Amino acid sequence: MAIELKETFQISAPIEDVWQFLMDPDRMIPCLPGASVSEIIDDKKFVGAVKLKIGAITAKYAGTITYTTADQEEHLCVMLAEAKEKGGGTVTGTITTRLVQGDGEVEATVESNVDMTGRVVQVGRGMIEGVASQIIGKFVKNIKKTLEVSAEAAIPGENKDAAPQAQPAAQPAEEDDSINVLAVVFKVLWDGIVNFFKRLIGKGG
Repeated sequence: MAIELKETFQISAPIEDVWQFLMDPDRMIPCLPGASVSEIIDDKKFVGAVKLKIGAITAKYAGTITYTTADQEEHLCVMLAEAKEKGGGTVTGTITTRLVQGDGEVEATVESNVDMTGRVVQVGRGMIEGVASQIIGKFVKNIKKTLEVSAEAAIPGENKDAAPQAQPAAQPAEEDDSINVLAVVFKVLWDGIVNFFKRLIGKGG
């Protein structure tokens, strides 16, 4: 099952800080609910895992993510993800991130093209897209919390001779168990009802 998602959001932080964050798996991956880094192979590849919970189904995928493009001048990053689940499922796909400097903010556009197999796909495209959308929303929230707090801490104070203050620790990422599955189910059902009436009206016309 192929899933395509796109998210655009703004971050109140210097673009180079956002870029360095994007290039640092140890900082970036923990912001994704249910994800972790187990090994940094080199500056272009790392090994990680992600747990995906959709209703009663929980699947844990382990694999590699490779930076296939890391153009700092254009602030364009493309990552290739390849992972497997113990139950036989697989996930492969690309995640493309482009940063653009705006008026006091950085605009980040993230596009994901992922192909999934295994028991998770049994719940249907609507449920998977709904849960994925909520996970991405929490991911964005965690990124903003981490980078914008750090950016505020980096603003020089009035006393330039004062000893530098430690930056606030990044807030822990929100757990994937907090995904509102009921909201996703309601949306899937509502979309189905709306589409049904659209087809009905179309046939009546």
